[in-house]
Amino acid sequence: MALTAASLRLAAVDSLAASCKSPSTLSSTSSNVAPLPLSRMQCRPEALPKAFFGQLVIREAVETARKPRGSSIAGAVASAAAAPSSGAAKKGGSVEGKPTILVPEKLGEAGIELLRQYANVDLAYNLTPEELLAKVSLVDALIVRSATKVTREVFEAANGRLKVVGRAGVGIDNVDLQAATEVGCLVVNAPTANTVAAAEHGIALLAALSRNVAQANASMKAGKWARNKYVGVSLVDKTLAVMGFGKVGSEVARRAKGLGMKVIAHDPYAPADRARAIGVDLVSFDEALAAGDFFSLHMPLTPTTDKLFNDETFAKMKRGARIINVARGGVIDEPALVRALDSGIVSQAALDVFTKEPPPADDPLVMRDDVVVTPHLGASTTEAQEGVAVEIAEAVIGALQGELAATAVNAPMVPAEVLSELQPYVSLADRLGRIAVQLVSGGAGVKDVRVTYRTGRSADDLDTRLLRAMITKGLIEPVSSAFINLVNADYTAKQRGLRISEVKESTDGGEGESGAPLESIQIDISNVESKFASATGQPGHITVVGAVKGGVAYLTKIGSFNMDIALEGSVVLCRQQDQPGMIGSVGTIFGKSNINVSFMSVGRTGPRQQAVMAIGVDDEPAKEVLNEIASLPAISELAYIKL
Repeated sequence: MALTAASLRLAAVDSLAASCKSPSTLSSTSSNVAPLPLSRMQCRPEALPKAFFGQLVIREAVETARKPRGSSIAGAVASAAAAPSSGAAKKGGSVEGKPTILVPEKLGEAGIELLRQYANVDLAYNLTPEELLAKVSLVDALIVRSATKVTREVFEAANGRLKVVGRAGVGIDNVDLQAATEVGCLVVNAPTANTVAAAEHGIALLAALSRNVAQANASMKAGKWARNKYVGVSLVDKTLAVMGFGKVGSEVARRAKGLGMKVIAHDPYAPADRARAIGVDLVSFDEALAAGDFFSLHMPLTPTTDKLFNDETFAKMKRGARIINVARGGVIDEPALVRALDSGIVSQAALDVFTKEPPPADDPLVMRDDVVVTPHLGASTTEAQEGVAVEIAEAVIGALQGELAATAVNAPMVPAEVLSELQPYVSLADRLGRIAVQLVSGGAGVKDVRVTYRTGRSADDLDTRLLRAMITKGLIEPVSSAFINLVNADYTAKQRGLRISEVKESTDGGEGESGAPLESIQIDISNVESKFASATGQPGHITVVGAVKGGVAYLTKIGSFNMDIALEGSVVLCRQQDQPGMIGSVGTIFGKSNINVSFMSVGRTGPRQQAVMAIGVDDEPAKEVLNEIASLPAISELAYIKL
């Protein structure tokens, strides 16, 4: 239906409703707006990254009461929506308006100092698992190295308060990512600062292994001069198989090329062009096993890689192969390695990591003369320790401030430029979801949602993961106690049986306003009844459409009625017969109830025909006020939407 939209701003309404208060000035960028609690900040676009990503803002550490709700994961999720408190901090909790960060393992002093500028830092080294469980409900973030196990029990004990876990290093196998995701806790690591240190240690072990450096050193200290016993092998022209071609693996490859080695690599996820750029051939796992003279292991410990190097794997290697492991001890089946060394299939090994750390004193690998061992020293340089400390401190602080860390490991990686470009649409997506779900009536619930993105760009260029998560947040949070962010949006939707399909429509009109990536977002909820019949474009389907104008989210269509509503504050929707005096009548009712009106907008089919009037209000109207408006003769239905 072709409709005309008459947007009647309050400046033209003041004289009609003398009892209404002066309209509030709506500005999403005003510099004189006082800081608001997080619940109100969600109404302002510039605050959305903090509200959306669910990380603890400094003010929230004071304003939010942590109410234990049992030890279940569900209770931890629910507690994220606790009510505002008076600001008094719990013992061991937030102090002076700052969040609290627990550091149970030694961290570089530069990182500690950085954390202290922003947060209360609890240095509690060498905690037992029981002591960690007792402390975790009092902190907002936790920074660990490899020794502390952040299990499901830890997340349950946190009762929803723990928002960020930082791993000072690369591997995250000591953190239960599934449990973290379920409660919306962001997990970040520090993957770059110790990359060079780990690669250098790998090369050091490679050289030490080939020339028997450790054994010869021990022999001389024992008073011997055994030159003939410790004849080594040259690295030049030998084939190094790098197993895992990530940051550390690729740095090892670069250095090995400089030593004159032929380097091949196996990594099912590594891009071939990146490998070719440094002269490395990507090969299959079996090809690497057959060709390698030396093997440098750099894969994470996952269910797929657990004990990947076992009897079967060793049997496929050249006789006399040498293995260096600075990754994770669990990727090698250690009893199988002992057998391979005994049989001569593997001639030597250099190990910096072990399945159990520290290994027992009588560990058969540690005691062997053909095995070089170091106590997990891969990242142990002065520079790397300080670098890791600073990197993880910055990541945790950024996450607590609401930024999506580039090193997040349980959230989709959204490039910074995409995040910046989509920021106003993040606000729009959340509010459209909130409007749509509040228009649903009946107990069947929302199951099927279709989201249509209209863009002047190629559909393939539009990354919608962030927007989909925000729509999920808007659909679920108003009708539940769940806390939704980019970390747990897809998981929570799946658990609730919410099916969201996405359609990207390329338009012919070019990009939207000022080259914007989107022209509009449309949400359709199907197979539901609506408490506001005008929102149904077709029977059983609620439709809302929005766009961004001047950086502000607008509702541009509801059902078949075109609108022009700035989505700031809450909105009262009225279906009416278009006639003189309606705006004044509604404004008068709000005015005598001391409810400030921020705007009015009318979408109509034509003069004196059916129309939908939207009224922005600063305060939630009492039920009696809404009933009085609904009783006006020209009004056929009414709905209050809380944003």
